[in-house]
Amino acid sequence: MKKVALVFVLAVIIPSLVLAWLAVRSLRDQQFALERQQSLLYQGVADALARDANNLLANVQHEFGQQVETELADHKVRIVANSFDDRLRTNWPLAEVGFVVTTEGKILCPSPVSSNLEARTFRTANIKFLCNAESAEVYWNAGKNTGNTFSKLNGGQSQTYPGQAGQVTDGSQTALGQGGQSSFNSPDTKNNFKSQAMRNVVPQQQILPQSKDNNDSQLYSKVAASEAEFRQLIGDSSEGTMARFLENKLNVLVWYRSPSDPQMIFGAQLSLPRLKEDLKKLVTQLDPALRADIVAALLDDTGKPVARSLETFQTNWKRPFIATEVGESLPHWEIAVYLLNPAKLTQSAQALKLTLGLLIGVLLLAIAVGSWLIVTDLSRQLTLARQKTDFVSNVSHELKTPLTSIRMFSELLAEGRVADPTKQHSYLNIITAETARLTRLINNVLDFSRMERGEKKYNMQKCDLVGLVHEIIETYRPHLESNGFKFIYDSPGSPIHVSGDCDALAQVIVNLLSNAEKYSNDKKEIEVQLERQSEPLPYAEVRVLDRGMGVPSGSEEKIFEQFYRAHDSLSSGIQGSGLGLTLARQIAQAHGGDVRYQARKDSGSCFVLRLPTPEISP
Repeated sequence: MKKVALVFVLAVIIPSLVLAWLAVRSLRDQQFALERQQSLLYQGVADALARDANNLLANVQHEFGQQVETELADHKVRIVANSFDDRLRTNWPLAEVGFVVTTEGKILCPSPVSSNLEARTFRTANIKFLCNAESAEVYWNAGKNTGNTFSKLNGGQSQTYPGQAGQVTDGSQTALGQGGQSSFNSPDTKNNFKSQAMRNVVPQQQILPQSKDNNDSQLYSKVAASEAEFRQLIGDSSEGTMARFLENKLNVLVWYRSPSDPQMIFGAQLSLPRLKEDLKKLVTQLDPALRADIVAALLDDTGKPVARSLETFQTNWKRPFIATEVGESLPHWEIAVYLLNPAKLTQSAQALKLTLGLLIGVLLLAIAVGSWLIVTDLSRQLTLARQKTDFVSNVSHELKTPLTSIRMFSELLAEGRVADPTKQHSYLNIITAETARLTRLINNVLDFSRMERGEKKYNMQKCDLVGLVHEIIETYRPHLESNGFKFIYDSPGSPIHVSGDCDALAQVIVNLLSNAEKYSNDKKEIEVQLERQSEPLPYAEVRVLDRGMGVPSGSEEKIFEQFYRAHDSLSSGIQGSGLGLTLARQIAQAHGGDVRYQARKDSGSCFVLRLPTPEISP
């Protein structure tokens, strides 16, 4: 038993406790894991909207190139160049000002005497930059490249670095990624770019793991201005987009170089209000499945909302849950995601933690209950195995004793050694009693075997219980009285009819009498009572009482279990198989009744056979 228990503890209990401990530890990380999951989901939403915004600007740039080619197909280049501003604003609503410059730095359009106030203002603000007379801080994104050249004035000295758009070859690199965003990974970045600007928003969630080098990476913008002349920026590219701030106002420029005249650079300053209207459509088309949880907003370079998926939503716009920069085409503009109910995430995490906690608790309870059931069943099986071993020993002893008596007395009679008729009669009675005892023992074993297999059949018929008990008493009385027992029988005068198998009921009464005889010790007194009861339903009771040693406390129900004996036969000298009371109860229950034990006041036992007495037709 100890070895089995040790194996069970090592194989089941300890691994279960370890797994439970690991599961409980994981509960502490549920909120972080849920926030991380939500962050990744909403970061994907923000990134997708930022890509859509950049795709929209790319389409605008492509439309501008088509518009230029359309104008050039209908008119000569010089005619188009001189009137490009008026033509473009008439035919392309997104344009606020159209301009044309040559690669030598001559501005052809707009004219200084243009009737368009925006055109004259644009010329005044940008003429030096477009004519390569001065460098300017711009955010740029070149389109189609053919050996593009990037230049930066350094102390009035022009330095040229051949390479792809957005890349310099002195160890500093700007990698144009999704949406044209720049990431800086060289310590020499400051040699070619302005210092990184602070972002207008501070997201609450950080997706990338923080390190010593990027501990405050969320606080700084990933796009930075390049200081260069217009000619140095465009290089040999055929088209591109650039943005610059004039008097804290964002100006977005697109330019295009036609293959028919590469010396002409056609450009346009986009109408920011119209561009905002197009961008609003992207944000307002947020997935309906997400509208119940989040609000997406497009923030301008001042951190104010340009568009939002829910117009009535108000919050601290500079503290979004997640934010993604649009890129160089719209520098310092952000796609921000806000939680409609910030407490919902914590509530969901707590609900998840509670659910998992309850699940772990239930599993632990199931393991504990299962372990208890296994241990209990194992203990019961071991006890049953011991009882079966004892049963074999008891039955062997029980068989040996009557057989020895029968052989001894039959040999004495057969050899003629006993001449006294009285002794001969006594010896024959002993042989008869031992034979009956042997028969009863074998019948008990056979009946138990049939009941275990479910093969026991009862011949149910009308049975007079008074007559049956009287017959058994008269048969058993000589044996008891010859052994010095005081035998008392009290029965009613009228018959008591029950429905049952008379032989099976007789076996119950005989087993009860046999128990009373075996456990009487020196107080040899047995009493049998038979009476009729009417409450709550009519039934008959047969009581077998003795003044023996009784049943030890705690064994009142165990004595009806198979093979169980309250007093071990081998140590106490009391013979028995441990099946008599088991069979008695099973037979009684098969007849709708029961056999119960009651302790007597002074000493001894009282076993009660109770049987229902329904109205039985004669």
